[in-house]
Parts: sequence; C-alpha cells; structure tokens
Amino acid sequence: MFEINLILYGVGILFFIIVLFKSLVLVGGTELAVLERKYFGKNMPQGRVIAQNNEIGIQARTLGPGLHLLIPFLYSVKKYKFLVIGENEVGIIESIDGDPVPPGKIFAKVVEGHNAFQDGEKFLLNGGQKGPQIQILSPGTYRINPVLFKIKNVSAVIINKGQIGLVTSMDGEPIPPGRLLARKADGHSNFENGQMFLNNGGQKGPQIEILLPGTYRINLDLFKIEIQEASVIPAKKVGLITALDGEPLPENEYVAKSVLGHNDYQDASKFLIAGGQRGPQFDVLKPGTYYINPMIFKIELDDVAVVERGQVAVVVSNVGEEPQHVQKAIEEIAQKEGAVAGTDVYKNIEKRFEKGIERYVVPKGYRGIQQEVAGPGFYYLNRRAYMVYIVDTTNITIDWDDSKETRFDPLRVISRDGFSISVSVKVVIRIRPDQAPYMVAKIGSVENLIIHVIHPMIDSSFRNQASSTSAMNFMQDRQEEQRKAESRAKEELEKYHVECVSVLICQINLPQDLMDIQTMKIIAQQQQTMFEDQQRAEQTRIAMEKTRAEADQQKNLVEAEIGVKIAEQNKQKTIKFAEAESESIRLKAEGEAKGIRAKGDAEGSKILAIGEATAKAYELQNKAVGQQGVTAIEIAKQIASGNVKVTPDFLVQGGDNISSLLSAYLTNSISKDRKEEEKGM
Repeated sequence: MFEINLILYGVGILFFIIVLFKSLVLVGGTELAVLERKYFGKNMPQGRVIAQNNEIGIQARTLGPGLHLLIPFLYSVKKYKFLVIGENEVGIIESIDGDPVPPGKIFAKVVEGHNAFQDGEKFLLNGGQKGPQIQILSPGTYRINPVLFKIKNVSAVIINKGQIGLVTSMDGEPIPPGRLLARKADGHSNFENGQMFLNNGGQKGPQIEILLPGTYRINLDLFKIEIQEASVIPAKKVGLITALDGEPLPENEYVAKSVLGHNDYQDASKFLIAGGQRGPQFDVLKPGTYYINPMIFKIELDDVAVVERGQVAVVVSNVGEEPQHVQKAIEEIAQKEGAVAGTDVYKNIEKRFEKGIERYVVPKGYRGIQQEVAGPGFYYLNRRAYMVYIVDTTNITIDWDDSKETRFDPLRVISRDGFSISVSVKVVIRIRPDQAPYMVAKIGSVENLIIHVIHPMIDSSFRNQASSTSAMNFMQDRQEEQRKAESRAKEELEKYHVECVSVLICQINLPQDLMDIQTMKIIAQQQQTMFEDQQRAEQTRIAMEKTRAEADQQKNLVEAEIGVKIAEQNKQKTIKFAEAESESIRLKAEGEAKGIRAKGDAEGSKILAIGEATAKAYELQNKAVGQQGVTAIEIAKQIASGNVKVTPDFLVQGGDNISSLLSAYLTNSISKDRKEEEKGM
C-alpha cells in the first residue's frame, strides 16, 4: 500500500512538473513569444488568419521578455528575436491579416493605437487593413509579431551633394488631364509621411517635388525614388529651359512669358502657380548647380554670346510688344537722338521709315531689330528669345586674287578691243556701330552683304569700265579706273549703311601676246632714246675736239693777232701818207683845173657826140641780140681788158674756221708787199 501511494505520489509530482513546465514560458530579454491557441475557443471568422482573444489559432498578441504562466496544453509557444532596424534603414511593413483594402487603393489605411505595429490585437481591433502599410519603422528595436506582420529592412534614401531624387507615387488621386506631373501636396515632410501625403490630396504618378541632398526615411513601396545628377551649367555656358508642363503658349509667341518666384526653376510648383507656360522659357540659367526636376524642365546648354573688341552685337528680339504704329517708333527714335520735329534730322528719320529700313529697327521693349547694339563683353543670352548677329566694326577687307585664303578669284573682264583682262582687287569696308542695326535690317548680315552686294557690284563695275576702253589704256589709266570704281562703291554701299574705305587695284594681267608687243615697243623707244643720247654725246665730243684744236692753235692765233695789230699800224701809216699826198694832189689839181676846164669844154662836145652815137649803137645791139646778149658782150670786154677777176685772190673753206681766214688774209697781204718791193727795186 505504501509503495502504491509512493508511486502515485511520484506520478503526481511528475504530472505536476509536466503541467508546470507546460504552464510556464520563459522569454529571453531580446525575444518575444508568439502563441497559438489549440483548444477551447471560438473559430476565426472566414478569411481571417490571425486569431483575436478567445479565438483558436495563432494569436495576434505576443509575450514579451520574462516568465509567463499559461493554461497548460492550451497554447503552444514559438519564440522570435526582436526586430532591429539599423541606423540607415527603414522597415517596410505588410500586414498578413486585417480588413480588406478598399477597391482602387493599393496601401492600407493608417490606424492608431498599435504602438508601431507592436500591438497586433489593437491593430486588428482598430480596423487595420491587410496588405502593404503606409507607415514605416524608423531605426530602432521592435517587438512585432512576425507572423502577423512581414517586415522588410531597406536602406534609407541617401542623396549626396550634387544629386536630386525624383519621386513617383504608387498611390494617390489621379493626375488631372492635361497635366504631366502630380501637384504638390503639403505636410508629408519630403515624402516621409506617406499617410499625410495621401490625406492632403497627393496624386499618383511622377511628382513635381524632388528630394534635395540628404537622408530620407521613405516608404519605398509607396514612393519610387530615382537618383539623378543635379543640373550643372559650366562656365561660359548658359542653360536654355523648356517647360514640359504649364499653361499653353499663345500662338503668336515663340518664347513663354517670364514668371517670378520659382527660384531659377527649382520650385516647379511655384512656377505653375505663377502661370508659367509650357515651351521655351525666356529666363536662362547662368553657370552653377541647380536642383531642377528634369521631368518638367528640359535643360540645353548653349555658349554664352561673346562680343570681341572691334565688334558689336545686333540683337533681334522675338519677344516684346509689337510696334503699334510707325509714327510712334519715329517719335521714340527721334527723342532718343534728340531730334525735333521739323528739323533735318527728324526728316531723315522719317525718310528712313518711308524706305522701309527703320520699320524693323525698334527701341528697347519692342519686337524686332533692336536699335541699341551690345558692345564687347560676355552675355548670357537666350538665343530663342534673341537672335544675335555679330558685326565687325573694324575695317573688313575683301580680296579678289589667286591666293587660296581669299574667297573670290580675280575678276575676269573684257576690254573694248576684245582682250581678256585679269584684275586683282582689294575692297576695304567699315560698318559704324550705330549703323549696324540698319545694315542688318537691309541685307541681313555681313556675309550676305559681301556675297549678294559687294561681289556683284565690284564685278559689274570693272566689267563696265573695261568694256569702255582698250586693254592697254585700262592698264595705263589704272589710277583713274580705281578712282571710278571706288566712287561707285561708296555711292552704292551708302544705301546699305556701310562705309567704303577704299577700292584698290592690286594687279592687272593682260594677255601675253599684248604684253610682248608692248614690251617690244618699250624696248624700241628705249633704243631710240639711247641713240639720241649717243648722238648728243658725239656732238659734245665734236665740240670738245674743236675746243681742243683751238687750244692747240693758240700760238698761231696770238701771232695772227699781233700781225693784225701790225697791219693796223701800217694801215694808219699808209692813210697818213695818203692824206698828205692827197692834199698835195688837190692843190696841184686846182691849179691845173683851170687850164683843163677850157680844154674840157671842147672835149665835152666831142664826148657828147660819141656818147650819143654809142647809146644809139647799144640800142641797136639790144634790139638785135637782146639784153642778156649785150650784158655778155660787155662782160667779155671787161675780162679781156683785165678789169674783172675770174679767180679769187684766196679761198677759205669752213665758215667757222677763223684761223684759216686770218692765215689766208695775212698770206695775201705779205704777197702784195713783196710784189710792191720787187717793183720798187
């Protein structure tokens, strides 16, 4: 009996130990216990998988760390480690049980009182819904029923400096038709509070807001984050913006109007609220880094407008007011230039408008060619809103020659006499800064000016000039041809508001045959000149020889001069003797005259008779043989009587040889003296 009692006592103790073992649950300090009720309870409603209190099944509630007493054999216990969310992680939650999510919704609604999902019973009692949860778990340790909630540890969103985060919401209200991006929702704290995002009307799809550099704990099941590089505008570049969303652009506008408050397009929501228009934008981005949503703003890089020294930029504006009336534009330009109505300056402005030049040149603020030019410098210009024409204000040289670097070949012209002439020409032009807009209005650009105005003008000018003269005259009158071409160019270019500095003829090439003929002609002329120079040299040599001969005869010339002086003295002596003898003869003759006079009277009568007879004889001879015959008879008588000398006493040849004449004269004189001396002897 005692043994039986001992056995029963032992069995009782063993049973008590087993019951006690089954009733006590020890949960570690980093653990939780999930209970499953097996008996004596209500069945779970259809569709439920997690049991509430007094329901059979896996219980929503859990046991925390410590010693717990349970009804023996009623529950089974399974232990799990606590959930740990790291520092740079978030916990994404999906509920295995709960109320169904309403149609059209993806995420379960947020319910309160479950202590970050650590109280599963409260979650279910408060209407927690099955499926992905909007709320997330921040870094920390959580005692969450792993059977009721599936927890996914994901990394937090880290956006580094120079990056942006593009956000796409997986849930929310639909985006209105005509809009590209979801409108901004307030209070969601950079998408970290998904429930607030949805409660405040957050829309499903790509978001207009972006994430700036930083760390974000975002439900990545609700929001998809795409990290991209921020927009960087390098130095010497400008960012041109095109808005992909906004108000429609008016039909007559090419560039959207400028709106304020969007912080260089970094606040897209304010851009839309301010009435920003879709399409090319007026404002540009200067060099720098910009956190801009590329899903609404497209950025294109362009070079800054550079105006060098010696240049100006003529700006054509695609934005601004339309010139309402020509007179208004005239008055504004006249006011700027200080012109008073009725003056010549004012009338010139009116004439320019009448010619149509000024109609497109407008003051600042109007659409068209801007009257005010931009000087040297860097300009962050929107080339969609403004077209820029760079115009050189220094001298521009245009060449027509054979060089490879030049634009045009030498001019080929035909002379009046049919020869082909090649002419190399250089034209220098200049455009004054204040005239540059009018030049652009007239012809468009310097390139158009050169190709469509200057080249045909110069070609035509030289063709016309060459056709009016011979080839050789064209070359010889080069300076005059150049002057005429320059005069015409100046007159023509004034119509385009361009100053012609000079037109230069660099080279004229005639046909080789014509050049050969001209060369031979010049050689012949040079030879003729050479022969004339030689002739003059010979004449000079003759004169020199004559002078030399006279010098050689200087002794004889002195002797002749002395002889002349001696002859002159002899002449004076002879004259004195002759005068004395003449006076003696005169006195003697006067005495004799008286005696002779009487005798003469008698002889006179005789002579008169003889003379009359002789005269009668001559008259008869003249009738018989003529006057010439009579003359010949008389000359013969004189020669016969010795009164006429046929041979000269001396002959001198060469009219310029005075020494020969003197020698002959002296010789004759000496010969007479010797004859007289011989007679005296």
